[in-house]
Amino acid sequence: MRKFGLIGYPLGHSFSKKYFTEKFEKEGIQNCQFDLYEIPTISGFEEVLNANPELEGMAVTIPYKQQVMPFLDELDPACAEIGAVNIIKIKNHKLTGFNTDYVGFMNSLVNWIGNIRPKALVLGTGGASKAVIQALKDLGIEFLVVSRTMALNQITYQDLKGNSSILKEHPLLINCTPLGTFPKVEGMPEIAIDQLTPEHLVYDLVYNPPVTTLMQACLDAGGKAKNGQDMLELQAEAAWKIWNE
Repeated sequence: MRKFGLIGYPLGHSFSKKYFTEKFEKEGIQNCQFDLYEIPTISGFEEVLNANPELEGMAVTIPYKQQVMPFLDELDPACAEIGAVNIIKIKNHKLTGFNTDYVGFMNSLVNWIGNIRPKALVLGTGGASKAVIQALKDLGIEFLVVSRTMALNQITYQDLKGNSSILKEHPLLINCTPLGTFPKVEGMPEIAIDQLTPEHLVYDLVYNPPVTTLMQACLDAGGKAKNGQDMLELQAEAAWKIWNE
């Protein structure tokens, strides 16, 4: 039996198990299973590996996309540049990190916005934001990172609230935080939704629920919004390709 799995915490919202289980059934892929490994701290990662020596690949989700990196033997060069891992290939006891969030997000975004390149606000600084930032750079999209704390090359949500021109000048909002994810669907990043306009576009990496509170606020203002479902599907297919190369 070929085994694959996902580490993260919590995993009640997981997309991966359902997606891969259905993929195996639909495509007649036999002797494969995909399991969830919910670990409260990254120290549990080695326990998962030791208990499941037949694992060939792992997906990594919040909050471990950066924390898992010291446990790996090697990083794909593109993944090293991004600074976050969402896929691990296990072969001959060697763990190699990859990032398929990058290709999933970039292809999904271009499919949605076409040739336009609006300035963007990247909401959040976790592992997912690293892939988003690299994709924006490669697409030539100017951006600002927004976080709860002040740091080099990023602004805070307070800065955003205190200067309405920032939101006006950056019509593309990309939510890289888990805020709004089921079951806490009322959550959203701290932006002034009364400043949203028909020119705004919200790309929310959250996919459950299909329409988040932030997406709905943008739609109510006459703007456009999409969730991260197709990004996840694109990155999952890229992961499957890596695991089988």
